[in-house]
Amino acid sequence: MVVLENGYDHCRQVLKERLRETAPGRIQILTGPRQVGKTTLLLELAGQFGDQAVYAAGDDPSAALPGFWERCWADAEARAQNGPAVLMLDEIHRLADWAAKLKGQWDRLRRKRIPIHVVASGSSALHVATGSRESLAGRFERLTLSHWPAAALAEVFHRSPEEAASGVVRFGSYPGALEFEKNPARWRAYLRDAIIEPAIGRDVLAQGAVRRPALLRQVFAVAVGSPARIVSLQKIQGQLQDKGALETVEHYLQLLQDAYLVAPLEKYSSAASRRRSSPPKLVTLNNGLLSALHPDGAPDRKKEPERFGCWVENACLAFAVNQGQRVTYWREEPLEVDAVFEGTWGKWAVEVKTGRFSSQDLRGLMEFCRRYPAFTPLVITAPGDEDCARRHGLRSMKWEDFLLTGPV
Repeated sequence: MVVLENGYDHCRQVLKERLRETAPGRIQILTGPRQVGKTTLLLELAGQFGDQAVYAAGDDPSAALPGFWERCWADAEARAQNGPAVLMLDEIHRLADWAAKLKGQWDRLRRKRIPIHVVASGSSALHVATGSRESLAGRFERLTLSHWPAAALAEVFHRSPEEAASGVVRFGSYPGALEFEKNPARWRAYLRDAIIEPAIGRDVLAQGAVRRPALLRQVFAVAVGSPARIVSLQKIQGQLQDKGALETVEHYLQLLQDAYLVAPLEKYSSAASRRRSSPPKLVTLNNGLLSALHPDGAPDRKKEPERFGCWVENACLAFAVNQGQRVTYWREEPLEVDAVFEGTWGKWAVEVKTGRFSSQDLRGLMEFCRRYPAFTPLVITAPGDEDCARRHGLRSMKWEDFLLTGPV
């Protein structure tokens, strides 16, 4: 079984260990999608430090008042007189010029040896990563609290493993939305109001890198409408009401990835130039977004096997991306491999087959592994179809198990 990373427990354990180190240590920057528990984690850690912790949120109304930044640091320094203190700065990217100010304060802590640990969080990878690279080089460590895997839902919400895996495919894994699953209208409203609109309307648009907001929203809609599909930029462009240059469409896809919404996967190749020139395979990073925006909601496994299969493949590839693996696809007509994984899981070539299949359907997988023998072939199947792949000497596992453990 692979070790699941980028989850709540993993981030909590890493932060606990780093906050036990001599203060001031490096700044801890926690990024991740909206509504996955970043604020909950910071408040939990602050509670464990008791009076030695200061929590402040950049999206709190008080953050707009003069002197907010200075008061946070003064409070932390006063507590540090009684021993090591921790300053938690939530949604830090909402504060103007935050990276330069944080650099100045951290340098002062180090110079004067003031024992304060600093933990900052943000919901946009682009906001936080850009600021940290520009001003905080060598001064920070970054953690990602990503979309919840099925195993975490099963453990925290006491669901059976099969129920958790099925739920990830049909409704995604935003923990705050689970209580509304039996009320479709309320569930969709939560996804749109608490996740989609803030992510696009604030996290992406607020950074000033989007000149055509309507076009960005259209690119997002087209991407979410094409789960686990290889779509050329020209085809995406052709589906837009507002026509934009191909470079603009590509840029907006990257912004959506930085907001933890959509990942445009590259084609596997040893030549970087070939990867960039190939059409992307679009993966929505949480199936809840698919269900919230599709007019018919989640697919029925028996009535809509094809759409259900696309959603299973999307969930499997999103799981790998969210776990920090490098995920690409491979295609040389007429052969294709659904996904290629590289990272802490090892090297895997993966086919996702939720319907009946034969050896002919696995030709792409076998050819890829013949050319690149460092990769282990894996077929992810519907329950009961594992033996079909194993008869051809290929590893196989059902998709419910994959979504719980990763490749084994």
